Amino acid sequence: MRRILLPILAAFLALSAHRGAEAQAWPTRPVRIVVVFPPGGSSDIVARVLADALSTRLNGRVVVDNRPGAGGTLGAIHVAQQPADGYTLMLSNTAPITSSPPIYPSATYDPVQGFTHIAYIGATPLVVVANRALVPATDLRSLIEWARAQRTPPGFGSSGAGSVAHIAGTLFERQTGVALAHVPYRGSAPMQADLLGGNIPIAFDTLPQNIDHIREGRLRAFAVTARAREPMAPEVPTTAEAGLPDLLVENWLGLSGPAGLPPAIVARLNAETNAAMQTDAVRQRLVEHGIAHRPMTPVEFTAFVANDVQVIGGLVRSLGITAQ
Repeated sequence: MRRILLPILAAFLALSAHRGAEAQAWPTRPVRIVVVFPPGGSSDIVARVLADALSTRLNGRVVVDNRPGAGGTLGAIHVAQQPADGYTLMLSNTAPITSSPPIYPSATYDPVQGFTHIAYIGATPLVVVANRALVPATDLRSLIEWARAQRTPPGFGSSGAGSVAHIAGTLFERQTGVALAHVPYRGSAPMQADLLGGNIPIAFDTLPQNIDHIREGRLRAFAVTARAREPMAPEVPTTAEAGLPDLLVENWLGLSGPAGLPPAIVARLNAETNAAMQTDAVRQRLVEHGIAHRPMTPVEFTAFVANDVQVIGGLVRSLGITAQ
């Protein structure tokens, strides 16, 4: 028995040493961060900030690869199918991990076990906004009254079917009794173009994405879906202050990869991501986009994801949200 075990043990130790050396040498070629939405949205902006920071910290090239579609699930499917070698990562967020899988049959991946969840980046609240030229309302109550008085349900834009914005709009309908018509887009940027162009009157979207248009008067902000007012827009009330205390929705962002990433690579990515988030340059960029970083270990981030899958996934099912 000893003669049999010794070669097996030697082979195991050799393999472990090889994997350790491989992880230590990583990266030797460009690393991709897949963004599951088109360029221009919050996920894309944060991914590019992170890619720049990690390029320096890893002494290698980190690039962003936009793969939008099907509520973010197309990009997630692509990442889940890649080799677990640390060269393909994903800017994970609420849509492809928690809200979209229940409504897209093609999303056959397990949002928890199907990925290695590496580092939590932060979260940003949504804002209820409208085109000022189309909607005369001045606060959330008058917005509700205006929408209720329309002959046909006003359209509300979101970054995609199953997105956190879609959930927020559906919750708004449920809690106010107002009928709206969901208009899904392939990301925030094309949705915002139609909102500013007057093709849709209302939208639920991340606050940072809309702050310049709010300040310049093209859009009116009615409320943020957060427990406290946002420093970047202190004049905008929370949904609780505006009369909808249960309309609390946020879009979280993190870094994930295919299941089975080598522990050494996971540990290094977690450490370098958390360290990058603490630098003045990166922290300032995150603050500009309404994101407050909270460091988590991979174990803590995985537990966070598992809980969000249960809570948000259950909410999607109870609201009857579909891919429309």
